[in-house]
Amino acid sequence: MKEGLRKIGTWLRWQKCLRCLKYLNPFRLLKRLDRYIIAKFIGTYIFSIILIISISIVFDVNENLAKFTTYNAPLKAIVFDYYANFIPYFANLFSPLFVFIAVIFFTSKLAGNSEVIAMLAAGVSFKRLLRPYMVSAALIAAVNFYLGGYVIPKGNQIKMEFESKYKNKKRSLSASNVQLMVSPGVIAYIQQYDDQTHTGYGFSLDKFENKKLVSHMTASVIRYDSISDSRYHWKAQSYKIRTLKGLREEIQSGAVIDTLIQMEPMDLVFSKGQQETLTITELRNYIGKQVERGSQNVVQYEVEYHKRIATSFASFILTLIGVSLSSRKRKGGMGLYLGIGLALSFGYILLQTISATFAINADTPAMLAAWIPNILYCFIAYFCFRQAPN
Repeated sequence: MKEGLRKIGTWLRWQKCLRCLKYLNPFRLLKRLDRYIIAKFIGTYIFSIILIISISIVFDVNENLAKFTTYNAPLKAIVFDYYANFIPYFANLFSPLFVFIAVIFFTSKLAGNSEVIAMLAAGVSFKRLLRPYMVSAALIAAVNFYLGGYVIPKGNQIKMEFESKYKNKKRSLSASNVQLMVSPGVIAYIQQYDDQTHTGYGFSLDKFENKKLVSHMTASVIRYDSISDSRYHWKAQSYKIRTLKGLREEIQSGAVIDTLIQMEPMDLVFSKGQQETLTITELRNYIGKQVERGSQNVVQYEVEYHKRIATSFASFILTLIGVSLSSRKRKGGMGLYLGIGLALSFGYILLQTISATFAINADTPAMLAAWIPNILYCFIAYFCFRQAPN
């Protein structure tokens, strides 16, 4: 009898836990209508990406085939190093365009089939109709942010290396007369630096305390230790260290010494598009380090950092505009609104480019420049939203 009661008690506890898990499941709030619209939205979004990226690949192959042949690019490198990273990069870059096309296309089709009218006649308000659209936009925004912030930068690095070898887009591989503040009161100077071997020539390091020189290090060659477990490891050859203590001077010299200097190869050579090869965490750390050093060459990195965040929020804004424009059944079909959607999407991408130029060349704050397209399109979205229920 007691054993039976114990089993019943255990079963009741499991039932209670299952009810709690069911309550915590966010998908319980999605009804059949929501799942239907989300499936349509995501399916059309993926289809538009496949269609447009396929066309882009055809044009890119046609444009670069001669270069690939001239530089004897291996087929494996073309497929896996170039196009395998080309596809996610451009898909993420033009994601606002794909979102807008997807919303306009399938919502106009729903309206043309009188499905939107049936939903509204059944008592579904326009705000309630927006719920599955916003859920879909949130999923797309989260995926875009993750890909753009952590996955695509690594692929961009591989793609840029491929381009430097097989598309004649040579990257900066050397620098001369580099001087930078590696930490407060510590100034490094390299006469010549080769990024291929991570080697610098004619190196000096000066340390100041209270505006007085306390240490001066020189080395004929300095090489970055790329296989070290930690960062900032350098090996100096033919070095000499002069330490000043009042009127006394201590000199230390030798053939090779391992030293920690808070600089890395990427701090010494700047190449076009370098900010696109950094993850969002690396961008944030790099910007903080350069600002601490007093460097002025961080604007494009700040723009890239804020643009990755702002672009993710564009999915919500463009989805709202798309639904508001295409949810009403009109004569003539979806052609007009598809054209409007394309114009607004390309306008958003163009505005992103122009605002980034403002930040780099006109001293506009990087955060404001990255968010200008979203701010302007928020007003358009609000106007369309107010007009849509009418």
